[in-house]
Amino acid sequence: MKALVIALVIAPVLGALAAPASAAEESPCVATAGPMQADFPLRQVAAAIDSKHLAVTVVGTASSTLPGENGAAKAYPARLGEALRARFPGVDVQVTAHTKARDNAATMAKDMQQILAADKPALVIWQAGTVDAMLGVDPDDFQSALDDGLDVLRGKVDAVLVNMQYSPRTDAMIALGAYLDAMRYAAMQHETLLFDRLNVMKNWNDAGIFNLHADTKTIDVAEHVHDCIGRLLAGLIVDGVEVAKANNATNNTGAASPDNKDNKETH
Repeated sequence: MKALVIALVIAPVLGALAAPASAAEESPCVATAGPMQADFPLRQVAAAIDSKHLAVTVVGTASSTLPGENGAAKAYPARLGEALRARFPGVDVQVTAHTKARDNAATMAKDMQQILAADKPALVIWQAGTVDAMLGVDPDDFQSALDDGLDVLRGKVDAVLVNMQYSPRTDAMIALGAYLDAMRYAAMQHETLLFDRLNVMKNWNDAGIFNLHADTKTIDVAEHVHDCIGRLLAGLIVDGVEVAKANNATNNTGAASPDNKDNKETH
């Protein structure tokens, strides 16, 4: 069982996808991802963009990485950085990834303070749940770990939670429901955005964009999946920035035109 767990963690996307789509077919992976909008504002990100420097930290496990010499450049943290630079021209965007294959949420939560001190990000993207589900961590303990990590981030940086990837092979062997519920609950309780990676990938499979039932060994496919995830994450972040700007505009308008009567005297 231990060997199976390790194998599943270190081989996140490889061996689960069909032939790669061409560059011209990038839009279908976005169009078929499903509804995606920011329920909460990304105020720290908006402020960082205004200052022309945006530091993003990705905390995750093996499913946030790709193997090989160029794996880091092709994985979704790097693709996210490229997408954000395209969305925010003139802004210095730096994306730093902290990924370890076997770290569960509790371990990552304990490292959050140190990561914040080292990276000084405006945004932390926290991918969690995969290892906890595979190791059978009690869902309540998983929930507590998420709460602990998000408490460290609260008031200091914005955060986006990223849940597990979808694979029909692992879906049949590992019960993910309680862990998915825990992540949704944590996101709502902490007013944190949730990127539903599992549902996005399931939609791709159902729409035939990627065949996640296939047993191939195509690294190009995994790279394309990561590129799509990076672009979708960038879109969610842009939406969160727009929500923050809209909230600021509303607050400023309210402050500029209070329900105060003109101080006029009548005679």
